[in-house]
Amino acid sequence: MNLTEIFSSIQGESTHAGRPCTFVRTTGCDQRCSWCDTAYAFEGGESLSVAEVLARVNQLGLNLVEVTGGEPLLQDDMPQLLTTLCNQGYEVLLETGGSLSIEGVDPRVTCILDLKAPASGMSDRILWDNLAHLKGRDEVKFVLADRGDYDWACRVIDTHELAPRALLSPVFELLDPALLAEWMVADRRSLRMQMQLHKLIWSPERRGV
Repeated sequence: MNLTEIFSSIQGESTHAGRPCTFVRTTGCDQRCSWCDTAYAFEGGESLSVAEVLARVNQLGLNLVEVTGGEPLLQDDMPQLLTTLCNQGYEVLLETGGSLSIEGVDPRVTCILDLKAPASGMSDRILWDNLAHLKGRDEVKFVLADRGDYDWACRVIDTHELAPRALLSPVFELLDPALLAEWMVADRRSLRMQMQLHKLIWSPERRGV
């Protein structure tokens, strides 16, 4: 499989935010979100076997592992890697952009499904069938650039009863987090807002965090 980087950091998003985590970032993506912050993972990378990836993860020594991208599910060996990590006793998170099926993902993996809001330019790529394959601990992330995105996300959450697993995230330096917080409080919504913790700790331009 083709990988951009493997590194250890603090988990910056999801309900696992704040936990030390090893990140396995694949190369290549089938979407081009207008606000993408990992365009460096679109191409290039290094070809590694599942065994080589596992060896590097083992060296970093953290139990929590997130596989992200790019789009991890573009990699042919991804199901094998996820199952291998689970078999080795790792707690595994998979962040995926929502355009490819999660049906075949090992049930021990926690999927973080990123549903693309309209301002991303990619909302027409959403594979809605994925919602039927969500497990109890899986999460759904909405990255929001404006009020239109917020209203759209609320409609999706209500229609598909996603509130217990929904995460609302403002696009960094584009949507004021205070505005998103105000909207949520005014609407009396039982939802969870998240910030990109790693960008608050380190420079937003820094890679490998």
